[in-house]
Amino acid sequence: MATVAGTAIALAMVPAGPALADNHESSEMERIGDHPNLNGVWQVMNSANWNVEPHSAGPNPLEAGDRLLGAIGAVPAGLGVVEGGEIPYNDQAQERLQYNRDNVITYDPEAACYLPGIPRATYMPHPFQIVQGDGDDILMVYEYASANRVINMEEVGIPPIDTWMGTSYGQWEGDTLVVTTLAQGPGLVKLPAGEMVQGVTWLDRAGNYLTNQATVTERFTLREGGNHIDYHVTIEDPSIYTQPWEMEMVLYRHVEDDAQLLEFKCVPFSERLLYGDLIEE
Repeated sequence: MATVAGTAIALAMVPAGPALADNHESSEMERIGDHPNLNGVWQVMNSANWNVEPHSAGPNPLEAGDRLLGAIGAVPAGLGVVEGGEIPYNDQAQERLQYNRDNVITYDPEAACYLPGIPRATYMPHPFQIVQGDGDDILMVYEYASANRVINMEEVGIPPIDTWMGTSYGQWEGDTLVVTTLAQGPGLVKLPAGEMVQGVTWLDRAGNYLTNQATVTERFTLREGGNHIDYHVTIEDPSIYTQPWEMEMVLYRHVEDDAQLLEFKCVPFSERLLYGDLIEE
């Protein structure tokens, strides 16, 4: 069970619903009320979680990673999902960017099982599920760390506090679901060996990041046929970028009959990374 805004929600076995297999399905099956039916289990097929910018295949970034893991820990190549190919960091942001890159993978929030933030939760190597009703808020549930977020179907407001996943507001623009997420701020986070730093939301394993000043605008547009979503993201953060920038990718619906989210409660997998200095061997 997980709790969203004080309400218990069962996540483990929410049915994905029938796949929309071809263009011959009736229009009634493809829509919920006046809007496209986005229900289902979705996943990307790209390497954005390793690096949202274009990148070559490479060795494990950990020291001695190749010796310990061989090709298993290598980074796959990717064409990138950033429009224009490069994130427009300003000069002041370069210091934190280099700090992140000097400490991948060990300082990556994913390694510590911290919540991934938006948009990274969408393109991690784990599926996620959209739960949509008629006229209600929309729930997005993530396999990684049993994370979830509520898309508040209302005008964009002022979040009361910063949180790991921020606060998301949704509106329909025609057949496109537009989600604006604000106030993503992890605050102080514990790093290996007890170091505490001011956390930021990482966008990938390469150390790209955004701050709690960012406005993340996602656009979900269901393609004809119902099994693909065009996913477009705009990120604005004047504190670290010289201009807004965009990324886009395709989300693929799991169409197998038993499509569902499984458990990936990663806290036990991160304990030695975070507390290994306190464990007596």
